[in-house]
Amino acid sequence: MSAPHDHFIAFVERLGVDLDALPDRVEQVAADAGLSRCHFERVVKAVAGESPARLRVRVLLERAAHRLLTGDETVRDVAGTSGFSSYAAFKHAFRREYGENPSVWRANPTGFRIDSSNDVHFHPPAGLRLPARHRRDSVDLVQEMVAHHVWLTGELVRRAALLGDAELDEPHDRTVDGIDGETLRWSLSRLIGQMEMWNAAVHETDYDFSVEEHESVLSMQRRMARVGPEFVDNVALLSAQGRFDETFVEAFSPTPQVLSFGAMVAHVLTFAAHHRLLALSRLRECGITDLGFGDPKTWFAAAQSRSSGVGSS
Repeated sequence: MSAPHDHFIAFVERLGVDLDALPDRVEQVAADAGLSRCHFERVVKAVAGESPARLRVRVLLERAAHRLLTGDETVRDVAGTSGFSSYAAFKHAFRREYGENPSVWRANPTGFRIDSSNDVHFHPPAGLRLPARHRRDSVDLVQEMVAHHVWLTGELVRRAALLGDAELDEPHDRTVDGIDGETLRWSLSRLIGQMEMWNAAVHETDYDFSVEEHESVLSMQRRMARVGPEFVDNVALLSAQGRFDETFVEAFSPTPQVLSFGAMVAHVLTFAAHHRLLALSRLRECGITDLGFGDPKTWFAAAQSRSSGVGSS
């Protein structure tokens, strides 16, 4: 990401943390960014199409308009807590952007968002809708979901190595008939098996279910080191070739059926999410809590930072 875009994103993210905490004087915001006011304003305006002061005022007005639209506070009450120096200043700014005084607009409101080329807007209840740092289409998202699944499964297996056989084989008490086995060992081996079956389908080879019978953690680690990267690569290859609609005969179940590769990816990710949560729950019962519930939000945020170079030296 370019330096100007870095400064713009930093400014917007700071604005998003607390709209009222951001200083209304551009000099202080610029100094906090290590820039002169003149340079800071040029940078933000070049990226955002509007000055930092204008962007801040616009978002504050959007927030105030949303409160007028959805709440029962008086106009003066909204103005008094809207971030403007006075009721008169609020009223003047509101009329400039919405074309009417606040009380008139409230009686016949339009949308609360003010047109802007940078796609930064107030987002109820108290945040901002931020612009995307880079384009991510549906195929990118599928591949990243797959990468997150492989990463988390590997982490689950790593932590299982800290447990003994008794903990690995203690029955779950929250299994679903027809979907689950009874133990953490089964859940982890099945997670790897799902991916290996998919790899086998892509390459038209067989899958030996017997490997999942009381599989050791060491065997899981070795299998995961091979199966995980291959699964990621296969999904990436099929997406690049536009082959998610291509079909094959899924011969691993008692009743073979014709499936598309896209359907198989969806199947793996759907049931894997269930098995992962079951495994995470069992690990938490054993005192291993550092993975939380495996929520992809944190992983995606870290992946975005790595791809954009944020935080790198």
